[in-house]
Amino acid sequence: MRIGGAWLNQTGTQALCAALGLAGHRILFVGGCVRNALLQEPVTDLDLATDALPQDVTQIATGAGFKVVPTGIDHGTVTVIAGGIVHEITTFRRDVATDGRRAVVAYSSDLAEDAARRDFTINALYAEPTGEVVDPLDGLPDLIARRIRFVGQPEQRIREDYLRILRFFRFHAVYGDPALGIDPDGLAACAALAEGIDGLSRERIGAEMRKLFAARDPGPALASMAASGVLARVLPGSDVRGIPRLVHLEGGLAPRWQRRLVVVGGQDAGQRLRLSRQEQSEIALIRDEIGSPLRPAGLGWRLGLAPATDVILARAALLGQSMPPSWQADLARGAQSRFPVSAADLMPGFRGAQLGARLKELEDRWLASDLKLTREDLLA
Repeated sequence: MRIGGAWLNQTGTQALCAALGLAGHRILFVGGCVRNALLQEPVTDLDLATDALPQDVTQIATGAGFKVVPTGIDHGTVTVIAGGIVHEITTFRRDVATDGRRAVVAYSSDLAEDAARRDFTINALYAEPTGEVVDPLDGLPDLIARRIRFVGQPEQRIREDYLRILRFFRFHAVYGDPALGIDPDGLAACAALAEGIDGLSRERIGAEMRKLFAARDPGPALASMAASGVLARVLPGSDVRGIPRLVHLEGGLAPRWQRRLVVVGGQDAGQRLRLSRQEQSEIALIRDEIGSPLRPAGLGWRLGLAPATDVILARAALLGQSMPPSWQADLARGAQSRFPVSAADLMPGFRGAQLGARLKELEDRWLASDLKLTREDLLA
């Protein structure tokens, strides 16, 4: 089987591969770029694996006129800029020791050893510069079936890095087949070793959960997380029952992890996921406005289109409500509206606190009219 695409055939990319090949080294694409190309999905990052040591990659790439950045030299990774494209090139490795958060590795010349240390079979797919797929662990059938399966023994893979528990559910949400169900051996291992999540940094946990919530339909994966006890480790007090309804209500709208997190809830989610202040403000705005009496047009005017959309959807999902008729058109109308009365319209008859109170009264009347009262109506 062969893969192709503009990303593979870029002049700089092929020149870089050719330089390493002419020096007697093997160079292959690996991981996400191969997986996504096989699934005919966009390829965004180029990761490559080689039997050349980092210093050799640096020397060869520099000699060929490419810019080299030693971004992960301690882990065997060299970043090479070729044709304006970033290539992450990592020497074949094998694990020597792990502590559940990071691994001590040794370089290897064996592709099979490099494949054996990867997390899932669908991520242990390689491709030659010609596009020919190399599948040392029989991951291609799993990818075709959209089955997320750990490489080797799930417990061993998880003990090497407990973040793989969250990655297991995230990959199932993004690439798995919901009809097939989640891999039972992987799920059992995640449940048994869930305590290891407590030792992970909140930044790493938050990054994974953002990606999981942003999947097209995270419902089945989140349900499995909850049933296995993993979600309670990450977000105590959370409840995933509103997610299937939210995904249904979203229809063809782009998923937003913020509104999905609000629907799932959980104690101290902002701190547990190490959200930025801006992200915490977005979450709080959606949560606080769910109980607002405003109709869609009023929410669109007060919050803006995107936040108001989040509020309307989260409210309906949590309260089991139907979406208001023409809600999207009303939101857009509200977001484009301007309150038709200004302070100057009320002066000099009103000043100071009386002016503010009168403006607030007129604003409430305008909102109650679904933004339909005109300036003349309000001032009459």
